[in-house]
Amino acid sequence: MLGTVVAPDGVTIHFETHGRGSPALVLVHGWCCDRTYWAKQIGPLSKRYQVVAIDLAGHGESGQARRAWTAPAFGADVAAVVEPLALEQVVLVGHSMGGPVVAEAARQLQGRVIGVVGADTYRDLGVTFTDAEITQIMAPFRQDFAGAARKYVPDMFIAASDPAQRDWIIQDMAAAPPAVGIGAREGSRRYHDTLKQTLRALRVPVVAINSDYRPNDVAAAKSCGVEIRLMSGTGHFVMMEDPGTFNRLLEAAVREFVGARAPA
Repeated sequence: MLGTVVAPDGVTIHFETHGRGSPALVLVHGWCCDRTYWAKQIGPLSKRYQVVAIDLAGHGESGQARRAWTAPAFGADVAAVVEPLALEQVVLVGHSMGGPVVAEAARQLQGRVIGVVGADTYRDLGVTFTDAEITQIMAPFRQDFAGAARKYVPDMFIAASDPAQRDWIIQDMAAAPPAVGIGAREGSRRYHDTLKQTLRALRVPVVAINSDYRPNDVAAAKSCGVEIRLMSGTGHFVMMEDPGTFNRLLEAAVREFVGARAPA
């Protein structure tokens, strides 16, 4: 089923929902991506669970008339979908930038969320970004967004990554609306310190299913209440590059979340 809702700031948010079953799994894509990046999860997981995939504002089919591309605003997009669907037990799943977004959504949806799963995110929670560093990070994107994206995104892959999939993702992300891409990337960086506080305040388990292609600060993640579980042989797009392993690890986490809530 395809649907739309209106976010608190008036932006129309598109989503799709498949299957039945509790808990519901709500899938949130990363920066300059969209809900189609979860195609290899929707089919298998909807056989057992209700699966909801969302296009955040400015991405996919959702509206672009937003002024502040912040994690709280994106989190409100997720909450705006969950609430009218009357989902009572929810697992929020977020890839990359979607990790901060689902953490923020879990804060906004307290009482409905039983667990959070990150997909190659929360790996650098020990890092602090200064204003000068954020300005430096954003400079090439402000100068030439598409060109900077084409240089940046290839580093998200490994030598063994499928070249056709890699090339499609590079071109797709580089084609994102520059205002959205710039705003969302800067907003995510500026939320980084708040993210640590948000994660620590959550009263539900948080698991990150991450690739080992780049370092993971396991100790910093643990200090924020995040358990990192590693995959090998993939780049950043763990759910697309090795969907079988990712789906198995995701379902294992969901079963743990449900078990933790079961009466003793």
